[in-house]
Amino acid sequence: MALVTRRRAVTTLAAAVTGAVAAPSYAFAGERTPHPHPRPLRRAHAHNDYLHPRPLHDALAHRFTSVEADIFLVDGELLVAHDPWDLDPARTLKSLYLDPLLARVKDHRGCVYPGYHKPVQLLIDIKADGAAAYLELHRQLRRYRRLFTTYTYGKVRPAAVTAVISGDRAARAPMESQRLRYAFYDGRLADLESPAPAPASLIPLISDNWFQHFTWRGWGPMPAAEREKLRTIMATAHSRGQRVRFWATPDLPGQERGAVWSELIDANADHINTDDLRALEAFLDAYDRP
Repeated sequence: MALVTRRRAVTTLAAAVTGAVAAPSYAFAGERTPHPHPRPLRRAHAHNDYLHPRPLHDALAHRFTSVEADIFLVDGELLVAHDPWDLDPARTLKSLYLDPLLARVKDHRGCVYPGYHKPVQLLIDIKADGAAAYLELHRQLRRYRRLFTTYTYGKVRPAAVTAVISGDRAARAPMESQRLRYAFYDGRLADLESPAPAPASLIPLISDNWFQHFTWRGWGPMPAAEREKLRTIMATAHSRGQRVRFWATPDLPGQERGAVWSELIDANADHINTDDLRALEAFLDAYDRP
C-alpha cells in the first residue's frame, strides 16, 4: 500500500475509533478492551498522566511506556498537580508513582511490564523552585535507587524506570554537578543545536513545543520543508543517542491529529504526546497492523 494511502487509512480508522464527537480527553481513560497486540507501545507518552482517573495505572493498562507527572515542592513534600490551586497533600509523587512502580517491578521480576526489559520513562515536570525541588526529588529517588536508571561516575546503568526531569530550568545546574544521579535532564531543541551539546548521559531526551517550530497543524499535506526539518531533528538527536518528544501537538479527535501522529511515526519520533490514552493505543495498533 502506498504510504499516503496507508496514512489516510490509519488516520481515518483512528478517528472512527475515538468517535466523531470530541469527548473529554479523559472520558475513556479507564476503559479496557481486548487488542491483538499486547506488547508495550514504545512511542506512547501519557501527557499530564495524573489527571486520569487512575494515575499511572490507566496508562499502563493501555500499554504506555512513558508517563508525565507535574510536581510542586510544598513543606518538604513533592505534590503532584498542574496548578497550585489543585494541590492535595494526599497526592504525592511517592503515593501516585514511586510506590506503585516499585510494587509492579517487584511483581514482574524487575520489569514494569512482564518480560519487557526496556526502561519505562517517568517524566517529572518541576513546576516551580527548580533547584530546591530537584534536591528533594533526588533524596526521594535515592530511597528507590534499585528501581531507577542511574548515572554513576560517568556510566549509565539502566533499570526498570528512567526518571527524566523537565520543567523549571533551574534544576539543570545541580544535576550537572552530580557524580551520582537517579534522574536525567529533559533538553530542548536549543540543546540539540548547541555547538557543544550535552551528552545523552545528562540529556537523553529532547522535548519542545510543536507550535514553536512548525506551522503545520495536520490540515492537508505537511509542507516539504517542515517534513525535512522534522526528519533532520530526529536524525541529529538519534545520532547522539537522544530521544525526541514534542508537546502541544493536535490532540482532539479527527484526521488532523492522526495526520500529525503519522508524520511523527514516519520521521521515527520516539514519543507521541497525548491525553487520550485509548485513541493513541488504537492508532498505534492500527498503524502497525500488516
